[in-house]
Amino acid sequence: MKSEEHPIIEEPVLKKITEPQLNIILTTDEDDERPVYISGNFNNWVTQDKKFQMERVGQGLYHFKFHPDFVYPEELLYKFTRGDWSDVEIDKFGNRTENRSTKQRNGIKKEHVAKWRRNWLPFKSQFLPKVHLISEEFEIPQLNKTRRVWALLPHDYETSTERYPVLYLQDAQNLFHENAKYGNWEIDKKLAVMSEYNIGKLIIIAVEHAEKERIKEYNVGNTVLGSGQGKKYIRFVTETLKPFVDSNFRTKSDRIHTGIGGSSMGGLVSIFSGIMYPEIFGKLMIFSPSLWVVPKIKLSFLDMDEPEDTRIYLYAGGDESATMIDHVKKFKKRLLNKKGFLDKMKVHLSINMQGKHNELFWSDEFPKAIEWLFFSNKNE
Repeated sequence: MKSEEHPIIEEPVLKKITEPQLNIILTTDEDDERPVYISGNFNNWVTQDKKFQMERVGQGLYHFKFHPDFVYPEELLYKFTRGDWSDVEIDKFGNRTENRSTKQRNGIKKEHVAKWRRNWLPFKSQFLPKVHLISEEFEIPQLNKTRRVWALLPHDYETSTERYPVLYLQDAQNLFHENAKYGNWEIDKKLAVMSEYNIGKLIIIAVEHAEKERIKEYNVGNTVLGSGQGKKYIRFVTETLKPFVDSNFRTKSDRIHTGIGGSSMGGLVSIFSGIMYPEIFGKLMIFSPSLWVVPKIKLSFLDMDEPEDTRIYLYAGGDESATMIDHVKKFKKRLLNKKGFLDKMKVHLSINMQGKHNELFWSDEFPKAIEWLFFSNKNE
């Protein structure tokens, strides 16, 4: 569907072009209700920037007019996405498209997208992270146990000299294993697509859960679930595992490049990791946290005299439980409630009203969280 084939549809768009700004008119063969964004070198390639969301003006027809105060780079580089790199434009054969470019400052620029990625397909196997089993029996002296621990390294780790941010994730069994009992997040495939677009290059350290003792191990202190071992587990991650990782891999070890995350009880123990060790973790990725376990959670790190910049990505699904969204909203409010913390605590709350409490929805949210936490300079 070429734009010139629809002069009648374009007529209302053309009527809007009354000022000498650059106007982009986009046609697409595959259209649905997802919004379309322009991402480029003018906004650090952020894929869900509402300032650059296109207006849908017809079936398969979109329009965007740059603001009169927009500062143009010497050459405007950009792509179209449906909200993140899992939904970026591709060509009619399913291949990655090169960056679009223009030096226009006004008038009309017509563009066309043949297809969009969906569900992270297709991905290129050469961009898959290198899955490295650190140990079958990594010692957890704080709990007198051992555990399988994995590292997912950037696809070009062995041929580069770069240092990378690190994200520690709970429940490794459900993150990338094809035969996982409850499905998996497919983080390897998502990181492959992101790496193809030169973002998403970080090290994931994935710690397997304790099977039947998972809840006890992720339960911090005395809660409605009883006495837990969560504080000892968090000490393992911070005092034993992180020093090992920083000594054996090319990491950016400072707090601003170190994150921790998980879902459900794994999300809860990740919250407490940030509370107990704000000097270690500058980024928290919290999906569907089991806040019902500790409805009056004590945010002791809010008493710091000099709080440091912290980014927290919160996600909740509307079809998880009757209280999930309410708990998460209250948690965000408490985080930002203390005077002086609004500028330090950057909290992004994402809610999917159709979201259920399972790996499929956490999988969909993962790349958005990674992008916002590690590769975006936006101050939402």
